Amino acid sequence: MEGTKQYKLKNIEVSKALKLEEEINYQKGQVVSKTLVQNKSVSMTLFSFDQGEEISAHSSDGDAMVTILDGTGRFTVGDEVFILSKGETLVMPNQVAHAVYGEEQFKMLLTVVF
Repeated sequence: MEGTKQYKLKNIEVSKALKLEEEINYQKGQVVSKTLVQNKSVSMTLFSFDQGEEISAHSSDGDAMVTILDGTGRFTVGDEVFILSKGETLVMPNQVAHAVYGEEQFKMLLTVVF
Protein backbone atom coordinates (compact mmCIF):
# COMPACT_ATOMS: atom_id res chain seq x y z
CA MET A 1 0.00 0.00 0.00
CA GLU A 2 1.46 3.27 -1.04
CA GLY A 3 1.26 5.99 1.60
CA THR A 4 0.03 3.67 4.37
CA LYS A 5 0.16 6.48 6.96
CA GLN A 6 -3.03 7.95 5.53
CA TYR A 7 -5.02 4.73 6.12
CA LYS A 8 -6.68 3.97 9.42
CA LEU A 9 -8.54 1.00 10.86
CA LYS A 10 -10.89 3.50 12.49
CA ASN A 11 -9.27 5.99 14.85
CA ILE A 12 -5.74 4.63 14.71
CA GLU A 13 -3.02 4.81 12.10
CA VAL A 14 -1.43 1.72 10.62
CA SER A 15 2.30 1.18 10.10
CA LYS A 16 3.12 3.49 13.00
CA ALA A 17 4.52 2.69 16.45
CA LEU A 18 2.14 3.96 19.15
CA LYS A 19 1.88 4.18 22.91
CA LEU A 20 -1.78 3.31 23.43
CA GLU A 21 -2.01 5.08 26.79
CA GLU A 22 -1.18 8.33 24.96
CA GLU A 23 -4.04 7.83 22.47
CA ILE A 24 -6.73 8.72 25.04
CA ASN A 25 -6.91 11.38 27.75
CA TYR A 26 -8.54 11.58 31.15
CA GLN A 27 -11.53 13.88 31.59
CA LYS A 28 -12.75 14.96 35.03
CA GLY A 29 -15.89 13.08 36.10
CA GLN A 30 -16.10 10.99 32.93
CA VAL A 31 -15.52 7.68 31.27
CA VAL A 32 -14.01 8.37 27.84
CA SER A 33 -13.87 5.83 25.00
CA LYS A 34 -12.13 5.74 21.63
CA THR A 35 -12.94 2.93 19.21
CA LEU A 36 -9.88 1.68 17.35
CA VAL A 37 -11.34 -1.29 15.44
CA GLN A 38 -14.95 -2.36 14.97
CA ASN A 39 -16.15 -5.14 12.69
CA LYS A 40 -18.27 -8.31 12.92
CA SER A 41 -15.38 -10.33 14.41
CA VAL A 42 -13.58 -7.98 16.79
CA SER A 43 -13.90 -4.67 18.60
CA MET A 44 -10.97 -2.80 20.14
CA THR A 45 -11.64 0.26 22.28
CA LEU A 46 -9.51 2.43 24.53
CA PHE A 47 -11.12 3.69 27.74
CA SER A 48 -10.09 6.20 30.37
CA PHE A 49 -11.91 6.35 33.70
CA ASP A 50 -11.72 9.19 36.17
CA GLN A 51 -11.50 8.05 39.79
CA GLY A 52 -14.92 6.94 41.03
CA GLU A 53 -16.44 6.62 37.55
CA GLU A 54 -17.96 3.33 36.45
CA ILE A 55 -19.72 1.25 33.83
CA SER A 56 -22.53 -0.65 35.51
CA ALA A 57 -23.09 -4.40 35.18
CA HIS A 58 -23.79 -5.62 31.65
CA SER A 59 -22.95 -8.64 29.49
CA SER A 60 -21.59 -9.07 25.98
CA ASP A 61 -22.10 -11.49 23.11
CA GLY A 62 -18.33 -11.78 22.77
CA ASP A 63 -15.43 -12.74 25.02
CA ALA A 64 -13.85 -9.55 26.39
CA MET A 65 -10.21 -9.02 27.33
CA VAL A 66 -9.01 -5.91 29.14
CA THR A 67 -5.41 -4.80 29.53
CA ILE A 68 -4.64 -1.99 31.95
CA LEU A 69 -2.46 0.72 30.41
CA ASP A 70 -2.31 3.10 33.39
CA GLY A 71 -3.65 3.29 36.95
CA THR A 72 -5.90 0.82 38.80
CA GLY A 73 -9.42 -0.42 38.06
CA ARG A 74 -11.86 -2.77 39.74
CA PHE A 75 -13.66 -5.38 37.65
CA THR A 76 -16.58 -7.42 38.87
CA VAL A 77 -17.17 -10.53 36.77
CA GLY A 78 -20.16 -12.55 37.94
CA ASP A 79 -19.56 -12.76 41.70
CA GLU A 80 -15.77 -12.28 41.55
CA VAL A 81 -13.91 -9.00 42.05
CA PHE A 82 -10.52 -8.26 40.48
CA ILE A 83 -8.29 -5.24 41.17
CA LEU A 84 -6.02 -4.73 38.16
CA SER A 85 -3.09 -2.37 37.67
CA LYS A 86 -0.88 -1.33 34.77
CA GLY A 87 0.31 -4.30 32.73
CA GLU A 88 -2.34 -6.74 34.00
CA THR A 89 -4.95 -8.43 31.80
CA LEU A 90 -8.30 -10.05 32.52
CA VAL A 91 -10.54 -12.14 30.26
CA MET A 92 -14.28 -11.85 30.86
CA PRO A 93 -16.36 -14.61 29.24
CA ASN A 94 -19.36 -13.80 27.07
CA GLN A 95 -22.82 -13.74 28.61
CA VAL A 96 -21.39 -13.20 32.13
CA ALA A 97 -22.34 -9.88 33.73
CA HIS A 98 -19.40 -7.61 34.43
CA ALA A 99 -18.88 -4.08 35.74
CA VAL A 100 -15.92 -1.68 35.79
CA TYR A 101 -15.02 0.94 38.42
CA GLY A 102 -12.18 3.46 38.66
CA GLU A 103 -10.40 2.77 41.95
CA GLU A 104 -8.22 5.63 40.74
CA GLN A 105 -7.84 7.17 37.30
CA PHE A 106 -7.04 4.37 34.88
CA LYS A 107 -6.82 3.55 31.19
CA MET A 108 -7.49 0.23 29.52
CA LEU A 109 -7.64 -1.45 26.15
CA LEU A 110 -10.78 -3.54 25.69
CA THR A 111 -10.75 -6.24 23.01
CA VAL A 112 -13.97 -8.15 22.33
CA VAL A 113 -13.94 -11.20 20.06
CA PHE A 114 -17.32 -12.24 18.64
